[in-house]
Amino acid sequence: MPKTLPTPAAPAQQVTRGVLAIKPFRRLWNAMLFSSLGDWLGLLATTAMAQQLSGGDYAKANFAIAGVFIARLLPAVFLGPIAGVIADKLDRRKLMVNCDILRAALYISIPIVNNYFWLYTAMILVECITLFWSPAKEASVPNLVPREKLENANQVSLLAAYGTAPVAALIFTFLSLFTSAFNAAFSFNVTAVELALYANALSFAFAAFTIWGLREIPKGAAAKHAAETGILKSLYEGWKSVSTSKLIRGLIVGMVGAFVAAGAVIGLARTFVGDLGGGEAAYGVLFGAVFTGLALGIALGPKIFAQFSRRRLFGASLTISGAFLVALAAIPNLVLAVFIVIILGAFSGITWVTGFTMLGMEVADDVRGRTFAFVQSLIRVVLVGVLAVAPLIAAAVGQHTFKFQNTQVSYNGAAVTILIAGLFASLIGFVSYKQMKDRPTVSLWSDIVNAFKGELGTMTGAPAQGIFIAFEGGEGIGKSTQAKLLKQWLEQEGESVVLSREPGGTDLGIEIRKILLSHSTGEISPRAEALLYAADRAHHVFSVIRPALANGQVVISDRYFDSSIAYQGAGRVLEPGEVARISRWATESLFPTLTIIIDLPPQIGLARLKSKDRLESQPITFHERVRQEFLQLAAVDPERYFIVNGNQSIDDTHAAIIFRVSQIPTLKRNAVEDKGNLLLRPIRAAGKAAKKAATKK
Repeated sequence: MPKTLPTPAAPAQQVTRGVLAIKPFRRLWNAMLFSSLGDWLGLLATTAMAQQLSGGDYAKANFAIAGVFIARLLPAVFLGPIAGVIADKLDRRKLMVNCDILRAALYISIPIVNNYFWLYTAMILVECITLFWSPAKEASVPNLVPREKLENANQVSLLAAYGTAPVAALIFTFLSLFTSAFNAAFSFNVTAVELALYANALSFAFAAFTIWGLREIPKGAAAKHAAETGILKSLYEGWKSVSTSKLIRGLIVGMVGAFVAAGAVIGLARTFVGDLGGGEAAYGVLFGAVFTGLALGIALGPKIFAQFSRRRLFGASLTISGAFLVALAAIPNLVLAVFIVIILGAFSGITWVTGFTMLGMEVADDVRGRTFAFVQSLIRVVLVGVLAVAPLIAAAVGQHTFKFQNTQVSYNGAAVTILIAGLFASLIGFVSYKQMKDRPTVSLWSDIVNAFKGELGTMTGAPAQGIFIAFEGGEGIGKSTQAKLLKQWLEQEGESVVLSREPGGTDLGIEIRKILLSHSTGEISPRAEALLYAADRAHHVFSVIRPALANGQVVISDRYFDSSIAYQGAGRVLEPGEVARISRWATESLFPTLTIIIDLPPQIGLARLKSKDRLESQPITFHERVRQEFLQLAAVDPERYFIVNGNQSIDDTHAAIIFRVSQIPTLKRNAVEDKGNLLLRPIRAAGKAAKKAATKK
């Protein structure tokens, strides 16, 4: 069996054509395409048949459908780890042909025998055979394509595996709707389920015929892979390799939570559709909607959210999936259910591809195989468990009808179980989001707003080791004084602090500051002004801020890029988003850990100034726009901003600031010895700092 799972992606059109131009691979891909189509069609047909055989008994139908999925999963749990070893000892081409012939025969036998025992027996046998067919196929692909096109071949293979599910759903829906007409035209007496099973068998027969002609497929290597282990050992070794990483633990917990919810939905979907008054056609539509959404999420999600932090995207998308699952259970309407499951499937696809991408990126190469084996085995065990338990819950709840005056509402066990699964997925997603949130200073809402603006550069900044605090606000508000007082307090707490300013925090910045603020410069184009500030900031970050953060120091900057957004964006009536984009590019998207905005009406602040530079001399309407932009920035991203009233004493302002700063997680270690008086410590420190400042004056 392959050690890792490649990330699903929709290949570019030219890539698809390029790899499919290789004739042997194209023929194998055609066989894979029809096999996957038949497999999805067979899944729909067998679950529908299980529901039919229940004879209308609600509890029996739930157990019967769950039994189909358990029968499909159990062989992989026990036989999966060794099937690849055996398959590698045999002639791969003959093995794949024989497997396809056997699968075709088994699917033909299901409607002929037409009972539960043979349905489950055939499903188990089909899955056992598939476990030998899959590794033979995976091992054959590298022999049919050049090494440089192997990744593209894997992408196209995944497209065949998952992209055929909606097509199978459409075929099943078509058969369900037109079986009567088909029987009348050809004098047959078959059901839609039987036709689907026969079509499935035909697809495997076509695959066998195609692969038989592929002489390019070599025999197996006959090498015994000692690394392949049983499921218990795989679980143990996998957990041992990831238990030391908080990130991977959170990721695996999230993936398990996702498959708990998925198992409940898979096992109860047919019953749920029946509760809403739908038949086989409706089941096919709903099934197709789920996989259409899943395909959209896998193909488009990574592109839309390409620059989002994967860690927060994983938890957020799982939480949203759970929320839509709750909505699906709460809204007893079949039409709305179709639209809900498309969105649900899309976010599930994002969760799936993000989770496996993170596993591949975050896990060390020497333990990656064991980690994937652990995750795959764990997921199978979880799915089997959920598929066994979900029908029990649904059957225990049963069918209930509630009457309210002239209104009658039916609410059944399948919907209740799906509701529970949705709440569970939302909870697990929220926990994963909190555990893996790698940018605690930037809110998710801010990311979403920036995404809709097309400003995804905010997500690409390299993580910093230290703490970065910026002071912002209008003129005459006391930023410089409060920055110096905060530096003193932090140094008393044992921190190493770098205090700087913009513009003018570097030798180059001093010269730029003269140009920007001197009256002798004369009028400057608003765009040129914005670019000069960005130039100063780029050099400031490169030469002062990032080196200090890399050393684990605390950096305090008197102004940063929010000043450009407020002054050059709102004040100069440029587009604030464009100014922000320039600053993010200049700083490589380095965001402060905390931005402190000292808020004061401009009339009061300007009245405190003894002399005014070029910006301070602007009209009062300019400064009003600046103030409102600062407040708007804080409102959009409240996790990163702290607004303090500047119309109070220096001591009170300082006390409020250090109380907020003391809540930064990496600074909490300095307050351990005085937990009981945490509220008093900033006030005491403020008093000491204020006395020192007064003495100097």
